[in-house]
Amino acid sequence: MIFYNKPYLTGNEFAFMQKAVNNRHLSGNGDFTKECEAFFSDKYGFKKCLLTTSCTDALEMCAILLNIQQGDEVIMPSFTFVSTANAFILRGAKIVLADSCQDNPNIDPHTIENLITSKTKAIVVVHYAGFSCNMNVVMEIAGKYGLFVIEDAAQAIDAFFLDKDIKKPLGSIGHLAAFSFHESKNIHCGEGGMLVINDEQFSKRAEIIWEKGTNRAEYFRGEVDKYNWVDVGSSFVPSELTAAFLYAQLQQITFIQDRRRRLWDIYFGELKGLQETSFIKLPVVSQCNLHNAHIFYIVCKSMQQRDEIISFLKTNGVQAMFHYPGLHSSPYYQKQNADLLKLPFAENFANCLLRLPLHIELKNEEVELVCKLLYVFAQNKGS
Repeated sequence: MIFYNKPYLTGNEFAFMQKAVNNRHLSGNGDFTKECEAFFSDKYGFKKCLLTTSCTDALEMCAILLNIQQGDEVIMPSFTFVSTANAFILRGAKIVLADSCQDNPNIDPHTIENLITSKTKAIVVVHYAGFSCNMNVVMEIAGKYGLFVIEDAAQAIDAFFLDKDIKKPLGSIGHLAAFSFHESKNIHCGEGGMLVINDEQFSKRAEIIWEKGTNRAEYFRGEVDKYNWVDVGSSFVPSELTAAFLYAQLQQITFIQDRRRRLWDIYFGELKGLQETSFIKLPVVSQCNLHNAHIFYIVCKSMQQRDEIISFLKTNGVQAMFHYPGLHSSPYYQKQNADLLKLPFAENFANCLLRLPLHIELKNEEVELVCKLLYVFAQNKGS
């Protein structure tokens, strides 16, 4: 079976975890935590980084930092994972769902302004598959209305927004950002995440929320003589074992990313013929995107065609996956909202998007085999 994903091991994970054990500091915010956070700050210019136990936790910290309360509204795409919404619903917010762009799954920035009301507090963008949203438009709208922007960069490590001659790392543009290191991501530690704080007004409080509402971090730095409960918070800090595993991955990020991009490019080149016959659509790579090859997807003509391709590939030893149903079509959202939304582009991606295998242990010839099978399927269907 050619699996959709296989979590990569660099070979140093267990050695670093053993070092953490030998250090006798297994709870969070130790040497490996600091090494990981420094890596991201140094490489991408993030102003402050805090490792978390998940991207979901990082998003929940964003909601707390923005003082999201009952009745506040938060705009976000419908085509996203449920964590994007849950973080704000848990604080009492109403989520306002936006459609995708016609040619890519990201939020259509030109629909945002019409969704803003006097209750709107924030805009959440999701960089699907490591492809950037049009952040210039988003930030301009946010500035016009005095709104905060959160980048859900769960899939976007080592991806960039190209603004003329400036290469901006995704996660560095909004006021806050959240990353995922789940085993399905390019860089992983099984389960893990990170909060990025780009607006310094949130830095001190973020550290307190991160440490269960205490000023414990200040205490360990010798800035206060004791620590106490000073704010709300929760147990967002991952263990040093998690951080040690992640640090081993980060040491190989260049190799991992180069390999993933090579595989992505093979898919893109091999499948152009099927796009030219209008059998499928390929991802649109705009001039503002320097993606990270997190996902290679195709867009089928219909849900039926997508499901038939999944079945055909499975029969031939290949695991392919659909992705999210739109949040607006979920039972929970429909139960909470009487008005049924019509978001045609999000619905199209929910029904027709298909993810093909992509992990760095894939061989070039395995990618070529997947492509060949898609051509065989198209030929059998008379395309």
